[in-house]
Amino acid sequence: MNIEQFLQQHVSRCIESLYGDTGGAPVQIQKTRKEFEGDMTLVVFPLLKLSRKSPEATAEEIGSALVGAVPEISGYNVVKGFLNISLSPRFWAERLNEILGTPGYGRRAANGRTVMVEYSSPNTNKPLHLGHVRNNLLGYSVSLILEAAGYRVIKVNLVNDRGIHICKSMLAWQKFGRGETPASSGKKGDHLVGDYYVAFDKAYKAEVKELTAAGMSEEEAKREAPIMREAQQMLRRWEAKDPEVYSLWETMNGWVYEGFDKTYEAMGVGFDKVYYESQTYLLGKSIVEEGLAKGVFYRRDDGSVWCDLTSDGLDEKLLLRGDGTSVYMTQDLGTALTRFREEKLDEMIYVVGNEQNYHFQVLKLILGKLGYAWADHITHLSYGMVELPEGKMKSREGTVVDADDLIDEMVRTAREMSQELGKFDDMSEQETALISRTVGLGALKYFILKVDPRKTMLFDPRESIDFNGNTGPFIQYTYARIRSVLRKAAERGIAPAERLHDGIVLSPDEISLVKALADYPATVIQAAENFSPAVIANYLYELSKQYNGYYHDIPILRESDPTVQAVRLRLSQTVAEVIASGAGLLGINVPERM
Repeated sequence: MNIEQFLQQHVSRCIESLYGDTGGAPVQIQKTRKEFEGDMTLVVFPLLKLSRKSPEATAEEIGSALVGAVPEISGYNVVKGFLNISLSPRFWAERLNEILGTPGYGRRAANGRTVMVEYSSPNTNKPLHLGHVRNNLLGYSVSLILEAAGYRVIKVNLVNDRGIHICKSMLAWQKFGRGETPASSGKKGDHLVGDYYVAFDKAYKAEVKELTAAGMSEEEAKREAPIMREAQQMLRRWEAKDPEVYSLWETMNGWVYEGFDKTYEAMGVGFDKVYYESQTYLLGKSIVEEGLAKGVFYRRDDGSVWCDLTSDGLDEKLLLRGDGTSVYMTQDLGTALTRFREEKLDEMIYVVGNEQNYHFQVLKLILGKLGYAWADHITHLSYGMVELPEGKMKSREGTVVDADDLIDEMVRTAREMSQELGKFDDMSEQETALISRTVGLGALKYFILKVDPRKTMLFDPRESIDFNGNTGPFIQYTYARIRSVLRKAAERGIAPAERLHDGIVLSPDEISLVKALADYPATVIQAAENFSPAVIANYLYELSKQYNGYYHDIPILRESDPTVQAVRLRLSQTVAEVIASGAGLLGINVPERM
C-alpha cells in the first residue's frame, strides 16, 4: 500500500467517525509543499459540506482525530484549508522494511496489456546520426519503463529500405563507385552508402545549376535534371523487380545493415522485431483500394489517389502517385493494420521527431475514417530535434554528427577527463577501457534523456561528462561511492542490516532518504504515463544529490554503534539498488568503481 492509500484509508475512517459518512466527498491527499512542515497534505475544502464548519476548524478537527487514532501520524498543522500531516519515524522505518522486503522494487506486476514501441526507423541511404541517437535512446528507454510499469512491450524497428532516397545512393554508386565496397575501402557499410548519397546531391546540384544557367527556371531544372530522372526511373524498375536493380539494392542494403548492427550494439539498444518498408508497402496499397471502394478516397485524372481532409481542417493527402508508386503514408497504413492484427496490440507508440506531427495526425484520421477503432490507440511520441552549438545538421550536405563518431568521442572524452581527475591511477588498461566506455555512454544517454522528450535540446559533449551536477557520471559516481563503502565494510566483516528491528529510530536525514526511496514506484508510473525518461533521470539526480549530502554529514564506517551502522549500510545499499534500477531504465550501466 502506498502512502497516499494508507492516509486515504485512515482519513476516510476519521471522517466517518466525525461526521457519520464521507458523503461521497473525495479524499484528496498530496505531497506537502516544500515550504510547509509536514509529509502529506489533505485538501479540506471538499469536506466542508459534511463538517458545516470553516476550513480551518474542519482541518483542526480531522487532524486531532488522526493523531489520536493513528500511531503512525505524529502531528499536524493547518494552513487555511489544508491539513499538513507529519508521519512518525516509526512509519518511515516500516516503509523502509517494506522496500527491503519487495523483490524487484519499483516494478509492477504484469497488467495483461501489450504495447508496441517503434523507434529508430532509419533510411538505408546513410549512417545513423545524432538525431537517430536521441530517437533510439528515447524509444529504448520508454520501452524499458513501460515494461517496469507492467506492460508487455514489443520493441520494433521499421527500416525505410526503399524509395527515391535509396535509389539516389544506388545510382551514385553506379556512376561514381568504381566497384568500391566496405571490404575494399575499409569503411563501415552505412558510411560508404552515405557517402554516395552526398555524392548524388552534389551531382544533382551541379546539373540544376547548369540547366538554370542555360535559361531554365529553377523549379523546372530540379524536375528535369537528368540524374534525378534516372533515380526516378530506377525506383520504377525496383518496384517492377528488375533483376539488376534489385540485386544492387540487396547488396547495398546488406552493407548498411551490417553497419547499423554495429552502431546499435555500441549504443546498447535492441529490438524484438524488425519490419521493412519493402515488405509492407504493397499491403498499404490494398488499404488504398479498400478506401477507394468505401468512398473514403478518390482518384484524380492522372491516376493518383487522395484523401480529402479539408472538412477536418487539414488539406488533401496523397496516398498513391499517378505511376502507382507508394508514399510513406501508404506504407504506414499497411504496417499499422498488420501490427494490430498480428500482435493483438492494446497500444502503438511511434517514436518520431516533431517534424512528422502532421503525418501522424493524418495517419490516425485516415485509419479512423476507414473504420478501424484501434486508431484511437495510436500515440505519436513527438520529440524535439537535437541541435549543436553550430546549428542544425543536414544529411544531404554531409554535415551531420555521425553516431559512431559521437560514441567514440564520448568514450575518449570520458577517459581524458577521468585521467585528469586521477580516477584511473590504480586501474588496469582493461578496467580503464571498460569504465571509460561505461561513463562515456552513460553521459551521452543521461544528457539526452534528462530533457523532456518534447523539447528541442542543445547537445554539448564535454558538458555531459561533468562529474558534478545533473549528469550521468555524477549518478554513476554516487553508485560507485556506495559500492566502495559496502566493500570496505565487508573487508572489516561488517554486514548491512537485513531489516530494521523495533526500537530503531531513524534520523531526519535518514527519513528524508527513505521518503525519496518511497517515491520510486510512483516515479516509474509517472514516467510510463508520460512516456518520459526525463522523469526517471531527474529523480535519480535528486536521490544521488541527497545521498551525497547524507554521506558527507552522517558517519557510516566511522559510526561506533554497530546496530546504527548496520542500518546506515543497508540504507546506503538500498539507495544504490534504486540508482542501478533507475539507471537501467535509461539504458545506463553503473560501474562498481570509478
